[in-house]
Amino acid sequence: MSKVENISIVGAGLVGSLMGIYLAKRGFKVSLFESRLDLRKNNIDSGRSINLALSNRGWAPLRELGLEEEAKKLAIPMNGRMMHDESGDLTFQPYGKDGQSIFSVSRGGLNELLLNTAEENGVKIFFNKRCTHIDLEENTLTFSDGEEVKSDAIIGADGAYSIVRGVIQKTSRFNYSQHYIEHGYKELTIPATDANDFKIEKNALHIWPRGTFMLIALPNLDGSFTVTLFLPYEGEKSFATLTSDKEITEFFQTTFPDAHDLIPSLLSDFQEHPTSSLVTVKCFPWHKNQSLLIGDAAHAIVPFYGQGMNCGFEDCRILNKLLEEFDNDWERTITSFSVVRKNDADAISDLALHNFIEMRDLVADDNFLLRKKIEARLNKLYPDQWIPLYSMVTFNEQIPYSQAQKTGRIQANIMDEVMKTPNLQENWEQLDFESIVNQLPH
Repeated sequence: MSKVENISIVGAGLVGSLMGIYLAKRGFKVSLFESRLDLRKNNIDSGRSINLALSNRGWAPLRELGLEEEAKKLAIPMNGRMMHDESGDLTFQPYGKDGQSIFSVSRGGLNELLLNTAEENGVKIFFNKRCTHIDLEENTLTFSDGEEVKSDAIIGADGAYSIVRGVIQKTSRFNYSQHYIEHGYKELTIPATDANDFKIEKNALHIWPRGTFMLIALPNLDGSFTVTLFLPYEGEKSFATLTSDKEITEFFQTTFPDAHDLIPSLLSDFQEHPTSSLVTVKCFPWHKNQSLLIGDAAHAIVPFYGQGMNCGFEDCRILNKLLEEFDNDWERTITSFSVVRKNDADAISDLALHNFIEMRDLVADDNFLLRKKIEARLNKLYPDQWIPLYSMVTFNEQIPYSQAQKTGRIQANIMDEVMKTPNLQENWEQLDFESIVNQLPH
């Protein structure tokens, strides 16, 4: 088998451009092909972005590539969740310990940084190049303009509806499944004040939990907030029942009264921005011949753990680590990568679906809040033994997603028993915390 030197990456989004930087630094000749126009010169994707939450697993590769400081200029720390009830009363829930935050970052701003860095490292980027066919035997890409490009290997970083995966799907012994949840999402905007300041708390992820649906808001550098409504497509309270200006206005005034007053462009945003779907994709293996899938192309997940981009960035870091371990041997690397990452991708996929229930419903529940308070005390008293699931996933990139999920299940079973303690609301501080933590496997 000939040595891999030239690599074509389909998709110049966040994961594709980050992978391009890693590969270029390893000495590969890299070409990035993007179906859309250059976002640095054109305004694209309005109303479809979902703001990104950058956490430790995303920061780690940016740090490795020397991009941490530049990325920090694009990011706003969010220290916890700010809950808005139906009366507009606020409750703040810290994400972790003091100093632990997730970061709101603009998809476009971060993508621009990565594209510029890729070019600086010799990556060739081609825009408005829609891939229509792939020859997996010859590693040839065919584009809508008729051009054919041959390389030694192909990486599909082209998202949940990946063209590369679509071709691999047609090959023997490839397992694939997709699942749409019943909810869609629509983006709205809370503008900055006239003084370009924030109308609500800047350093928080705002959530309006309403049982079967929710509204969230993430801060932007210009003082605005990107607001996302997650709502069922069908049913009594759904996108299907919000078609007229009157229905939209009444729904927001009744359900999110304080948010309604913050969104002057509610009606135009709602009517003009698309209602987008949320899909989970699972498949295996992630490679065929010399072609490889990474990011959403391999494992699209719903956004409710804030780990979609972070998981994709971790893909890039781990693939680079395997290339180092196998001395740039492409075949050994991609075979190992598929196996190493599959369980972790499945784990965060399942965790993200479960976290939707937590965000839209449980965060406003008194028992849930008490449970979190007890877990925080356990973590404070025994920081190396009891690490809450959210902290394992979000703040500790050394713990694989699958291990975090396994440990989280054990902790959940222990806490289920703790929550049965009589008069717990009044006496939780008198719990025998040492006996609780000793129930964990050693």
